[in-house]
Amino acid sequence: MDFYDEEKNVESYVQTAEGYDGRELVDVLKKHLSPGSTVLELGMGPGKDVALLAEAFAATGSDRSEAFLRRYCRDHPDADVLLLDAVTLETERRFDAIYSNKVLHHLRVEELRKSLRLQAARVNGNGLVLHSFWYGEGTEEHHGLRFTYYTDASLTAVIGPEFDKVACARYTEIDEGDSLWILLRRSCSV
Repeated sequence: MDFYDEEKNVESYVQTAEGYDGRELVDVLKKHLSPGSTVLELGMGPGKDVALLAEAFAATGSDRSEAFLRRYCRDHPDADVLLLDAVTLETERRFDAIYSNKVLHHLRVEELRKSLRLQAARVNGNGLVLHSFWYGEGTEEHHGLRFTYYTDASLTAVIGPEFDKVACARYTEIDEGDSLWILLRRSCSV
């Protein structure tokens, strides 16, 4: 996924994403997580959602694209951001929750399983993860980017014993019911 290593692709994405943010998803997290809790956003892109998260939580943004991080830090020089790959999660930091908005659908199913296992090691106690995906079946590729679609059942099948499913629901981003979010809690047995 080197697509977002190029500034022109980052700027193109920023324009395409204009008018969209994860406010609805952040509201879900607010119902399950105490104000001031620490939250890591995976794949922050232009930073709209990390800014929303920071309204209620101690938010840390991350992306594997240095171009996105540079762009965000130009306007937010004091931001807490990490250069981080969502598959390998190479950080020792821990958080009360991990969040992503339409990021993990770029991963292969095996990579998503690995990411979730590592996320369990990066959340405190019985921490939460909240992720959104495009709803549907199959995988497509556009401009070298993979898009894996999920249903409640196919997404639930990817979750390992590290997490218990709290809730899963469809929502609308562009077309009716085109998206899906899942909220997981780290299992007490981990």
